[in-house]
Amino acid sequence: MAKKNGVQNENTAAEAEKFKNEAEKLRAEAEKLKLETEETDGKTADEPKEPSELEKALASAEDYKRKWYSVSAEYDNFRKRNAQSVSAAYRDGAAEAVLKFLPVADNFGYAYDSASDEKTKTGIDKVIKSFATVLRSLGIEEIKISAGDPFDESVAEAVMNCPCAEGEMPNTVKQVIKKGYRADGKVIRFAQVSVTV
Repeated sequence: MAKKNGVQNENTAAEAEKFKNEAEKLRAEAEKLKLETEETDGKTADEPKEPSELEKALASAEDYKRKWYSVSAEYDNFRKRNAQSVSAAYRDGAAEAVLKFLPVADNFGYAYDSASDEKTKTGIDKVIKSFATVLRSLGIEEIKISAGDPFDESVAEAVMNCPCAEGEMPNTVKQVIKKGYRADGKVIRFAQVSVTV
């Protein structure tokens, strides 16, 4: 058994020596090829190699492609921003125009409350309903608030304070003086109310 191990060790050592010699030969050949390549180019390894026409054209094409992607993305962002600003300007313009007509709607409401005969009330009621339909078509909705509701300063402003009557809670809407309106969830006119204190 010891003899067998000794033969194996000799074989392994011989193979290792053989691989070492082959590695040195390959290293020497690689050095020789490197020197030959440098001589044929007429340059040393430290000098930069001049890019070929194809490499220049490919680099230029890649540069133009990168610039095109950049400009394309920039234009797409501009288009989206512009569309958003146009939409916002339209909404704001519509809300501003509606604000100018709201006093007319208030006056129709006052006229309805003070009308004495039914024919007049019916006619004024039709005008008020028609106006409300136009407001809804523009995305404008009335803020629902009535007497007895708790006062909410996010949708109403207190223009008058009233003492609490028996059974009334403080900070409660006593009377709605002017209706409030909102467009797309944004209040365009706060309701004017009287509040109990």
